[in-house]
Amino acid sequence: QVQVVESGGGLVQAGGSLRLSCVVSGSGSIFSIRAMGWHRQAPGKQRELVASITTGAITNYADSVKGRFTISRDNAKNTMYLQMNSLKPEDTAVYYCNTAPYGYLNWGQGTQVTVSS
Repeated sequence: QVQVVESGGGLVQAGGSLRLSCVVSGSGSIFSIRAMGWHRQAPGKQRELVASITTGAITNYADSVKGRFTISRDNAKNTMYLQMNSLKPEDTAVYYCNTAPYGYLNWGQGTQVTVSS
């Protein structure tokens, strides 16, 4: 049974930073062979992929976060990170980690990021 646990969210003022973490357990080799990504869902909106990273550390970002967010992964620890800088109120959402571009794993509870203006 694969379990995904996200952490690191919180309340921050606009312009601030947060670092999200995600641990994928029980995945066997899934984490080491799949591209992973950070997805987010804002109230009343569909879930969207904001950043992804391949097993070879090739990254891709949505235009809305490009230049502000940095995704990374540690395959040995089955852990993925999202460094978020220069946060904006429109970044407010629940952030989830999963495979990319589509979330094939069971979704975790996510971590809430709230950016105040």
